[in-house]
Amino acid sequence: MRALSDLSANELAEAELNIQEQYDGYKNRKLKLDMSRGKPSPEQLDLSMPMLDTVQSSGLLNAADGTDLRNYGGIDGIPEAKALFARLLEVDSKEIIVGGNSSLNLMHDTIARAMIHGVYGSETPWGKLTVVKFLCPSPGYDRHFAICELFNIEMIVIDMLDDGPDMDTIERLVREDDSIKGIWCVPKYSNPEGITYSDEIVDRLAAMPAKAADFRIFWDDAYMVHHLTDRPDPLKNMLAACKAAGNADRVFVFASTSKITFPGSGVAVMAASVANVGYIRKQLSIQTIGPDKINQLRHVRFFPDLEQIAAHMNRHAAIIKPKFDTVLNKLETELGGKQLASWKKPGGGYFISLNTLDGCAQAVISLAAEAGVTLTQAGATYPYGKDPNDRNIRIAPTFPSLEELETAIEVLCLCIQLVSIRKLRAEITAS
Repeated sequence: MRALSDLSANELAEAELNIQEQYDGYKNRKLKLDMSRGKPSPEQLDLSMPMLDTVQSSGLLNAADGTDLRNYGGIDGIPEAKALFARLLEVDSKEIIVGGNSSLNLMHDTIARAMIHGVYGSETPWGKLTVVKFLCPSPGYDRHFAICELFNIEMIVIDMLDDGPDMDTIERLVREDDSIKGIWCVPKYSNPEGITYSDEIVDRLAAMPAKAADFRIFWDDAYMVHHLTDRPDPLKNMLAACKAAGNADRVFVFASTSKITFPGSGVAVMAASVANVGYIRKQLSIQTIGPDKINQLRHVRFFPDLEQIAAHMNRHAAIIKPKFDTVLNKLETELGGKQLASWKKPGGGYFISLNTLDGCAQAVISLAAEAGVTLTQAGATYPYGKDPNDRNIRIAPTFPSLEELETAIEVLCLCIQLVSIRKLRAEITAS
């Protein structure tokens, strides 16, 4: 297939008319398709419905240590939940805090506490410093960036490479600047690139010299079990790597069951060194009486071991892998060889990252919206909502049906071609 850049001005004009006609046909259908967020589909949510039957009105509601889970107490999680997540994250149960339904809430509160009180080992609360900065590997997760904006934390864009963030830049910056207090990381099947950090990246993050003694890695392991193939990407244990490097207190690990069971009623967890956990637990004892312990019990009974979690996630994969395949096949069929876009083929996670020609993403997303296809806002995968190249589009395939998804991607491909042709024609005219 010829690249559009190889076409003459007349050929481009003819191609634009043809694609415009197809686009208008979809526009006239008054579509209402939403691919703006990575949500599990109703079929995925149905997989966890039996969990609601694990706690019966006549059953025992006591934890292993005898705690009546209907009452107050247990600010950092019931013992069974700590044990389950310790096995899942490959840490000690003493290094675990089990919270409510949202890992984002745990991350927000960890930042908030750091701003007010500092973290374990801080000389000064972060909020009393003139400037606080965070490193933000990008494209990345918009909600991480939103937390920084909320607390007026200055964000520094770090390029994502094929095996993780640009470590040469990271090492230089943290070595020189003590106002850099942290870095956001989605280390496995990253949002949205689908990249899993290599062992080298993990080791360099764990061992690198940092001018700020209270520098922290916010390790959001959101997709740790969300595989799309039978050969999951391996990810080295970051807490173990930090211990081995003599920086045991450097990392906060976050995870949840939000896309394993129910996003609105999952269980979130945080792992860190014993010193970090002890410091945080004291603050939690004032902040809360405790999370939903009955919900934790439901999850532990539904997942008595890691094998049950793996089997459950295989059922998720059976639902969503055909959706990822549909998107990838459609992109290849409609855009392959035209040199208008590039995309990643992830081995897991919830997103497909697509790059248009520079300067085209916002126009593509606007054009798709006019045809009734809602995508994640242009720039959302970068700090402050500003993609420096205006090219990244995050595709969220999981929620729509296969039929809806195929239509949405057909519209997206037409929009990419229309915007790209207009860009190329404008460049020819200008030259």
